[in-house]
Amino acid sequence: MTTENASGHGFKEALYEVIFGYESRAGRIFDLGLIIMIMVSVIAVVLDSVGAFHLRHGELLSSLEWFFTIAFTIEYILRIYSSPHPRGYIFSFYGLIDLLSILPTYIAFLFPQSVYLIVVRVLRVLRIFRILKLFRYIGEANVLFQALVNARRKIFVFLFCVLTLIVIFGTLMFVVEGPANGFTSIPRSMYWAIVTVTTVGYGDISPHTALGQLIAGLAMICGYAIIAVPTGIVGVEIMNEFQRQGPITAETVHKVCNNCNLSQHDPDASYCKRCGTII
Repeated sequence: MTTENASGHGFKEALYEVIFGYESRAGRIFDLGLIIMIMVSVIAVVLDSVGAFHLRHGELLSSLEWFFTIAFTIEYILRIYSSPHPRGYIFSFYGLIDLLSILPTYIAFLFPQSVYLIVVRVLRVLRIFRILKLFRYIGEANVLFQALVNARRKIFVFLFCVLTLIVIFGTLMFVVEGPANGFTSIPRSMYWAIVTVTTVGYGDISPHTALGQLIAGLAMICGYAIIAVPTGIVGVEIMNEFQRQGPITAETVHKVCNNCNLSQHDPDASYCKRCGTII
């Protein structure tokens, strides 16, 4: 019985090295094959949305979709089985993405009734989230994600300031221009302010009075000034994250923590230096 347990434990560790590891040849082959399957499945979803292509090759695309769904389902089950912390993986970012990438096909199969048809079509489009699975294999993506998390308060304050400006400009334009020039309400004027501050400029609503045009000019100048702010915030956090994680080398980039996704560790590290999880 002890031998059987040891054998099962050894198989689980070997499976973990292949699925979650990056250093072994089998692990690299597994990752490469998975990346190719993800890309092909996303291309199939995109082509399936083209009416003419769907009419000609609908059966082939459907067969491919079921093949990929079953393959990704097996991968998901094996990840849960081999993970040292199954619950942590299931509720992690990548665990939820893995689940989201396979659920739509099963939901469409279980609820094919016409009353659910529109909902099912929307859910099937969610298969495009499979491309997010690629983030697991890009170490720099983890750095960007962590930088955004660290800058979340600054970004929130920035968005709040932008929203305040939009409310101010929208209200001013409603008062100055009024319904006669297309600014029929404050919400519609706020829509104009969003389009103007973001420098999109659809042109469906435009000021006609001199004062309104002056306010529009100030909104445009503020828009150009605002563009540089989030770039600076995220850029600083990315640099800080690189400094915290240390230099990326061939030895450190392969050790990725499955709990917090930190991708740079010392070559001889056994535990994550951020959260302490075994790597």
